[in-house]
Amino acid sequence: MTSLPSSADVAIIGAGAAGLGAAHALHGSALSVIVLEARNRLGGRAWTVQASPDVTFDVGCGWLHSADKNSFVAIARQLGFEINTDLPPWGDRAYGDAFPEAERIAFADAIDEFYERAWEAAESGEDAPASCYLEPGNRWNPMIDAVSTYVNGCELDQVSILDMERYEDTYFNWRVRAGYGTLIAAYGAPCPVALSCNVTLVDHSGQRIRLQTSQGTMTVNKVIVTVPTNLIADEAIRFSPPLPAKLHAARGLPLGVNDKVTLALADAEAFPTEGNLRGATMRTAMGTYHIRPFGQPCIDGFFGGSFARQLEDAGEGAFAAHSIDEIAGFLGNDIRRKLKSLRESRWAHDPFARGSYSHALPGHAGDRAVLAAPVDGRLFFAGEATSPNFFSTAHGARDSGERAAREVLAALGRP
Repeated sequence: MTSLPSSADVAIIGAGAAGLGAAHALHGSALSVIVLEARNRLGGRAWTVQASPDVTFDVGCGWLHSADKNSFVAIARQLGFEINTDLPPWGDRAYGDAFPEAERIAFADAIDEFYERAWEAAESGEDAPASCYLEPGNRWNPMIDAVSTYVNGCELDQVSILDMERYEDTYFNWRVRAGYGTLIAAYGAPCPVALSCNVTLVDHSGQRIRLQTSQGTMTVNKVIVTVPTNLIADEAIRFSPPLPAKLHAARGLPLGVNDKVTLALADAEAFPTEGNLRGATMRTAMGTYHIRPFGQPCIDGFFGGSFARQLEDAGEGAFAAHSIDEIAGFLGNDIRRKLKSLRESRWAHDPFARGSYSHALPGHAGDRAVLAAPVDGRLFFAGEATSPNFFSTAHGARDSGERAAREVLAALGRP
């Protein structure tokens, strides 16, 4: 890693997928480039940990969504990472009788019909909350809302139908055996990064831009900002002079909350590999569970929206405690003795994320383009929230960093 220089041609704020994508795109340009990262590690919201000697756990993003168009697939292969192309467990791998097949079919029909109504409404070009297209009185509405919390990080009343319709999902979902966070850290390893360097002020009032950081100040000619929208919205990073359009756009694209937990599973051989466990609970406040991912002796739980936020606020261990209770409700109390908490995320409480990934509030679908637009040919913006079609994904973030780097080069008149 690199110490903070006094000056550079280009500073990239954030060493997540977007910042690393920008750094790679500027490599070989003859410009002096530095990536400034507040954390003591690379990857941002992509983070893989060894939760136990037998369990590798993606605390953040874990799936190569739209894998046939995902730029990290080629990167993984180039770096020698093993890619798993098996179908994801949320399809037809239900375990137990908590969600009987007839109920799963009825639910699938209901959610498909909801999406059809929402997408048809979006064709009018008029925005509205996605919750408007739930069928009144449909018994599956709470679970459809639960799926929204997994997909968007929030309930449907906070989701723009125009933004939802623009998301591109090719339904190819693959995984990196060593962890998505491990891949992104390896991708960033060659980049010039100053770690534990938190940028708090971007002063673009002078001829050169002055950056105030936790390690001191530096001056640069161009800046690429890749921090999550909540940091801009909360003014954890400030701009002088202020950028009210960016502030407004960031507040229209808040980060929802998604969290994960992994539980050690004793006697794992008695359970199926890559199983899915959830119940027909008819409520939004619920988890969904992945049994033995990659055959590991564990169960991963996934939570979203206001329920995930409530569990975060309840403190360390709340996700594990709820998961064990819910799993025991599905499979019986005997399983309690087989489960032990290993690791959980709390992204809303992470000071450098303050959430998981962005969604556009109703009426704010156009804010992604506003946030992405350069300012005065000197300030450039990237990150998953600026991606027009692959927002909320790591590859959408990476590609946006590459786009911002091209904008820097164009502003300098370079190919």
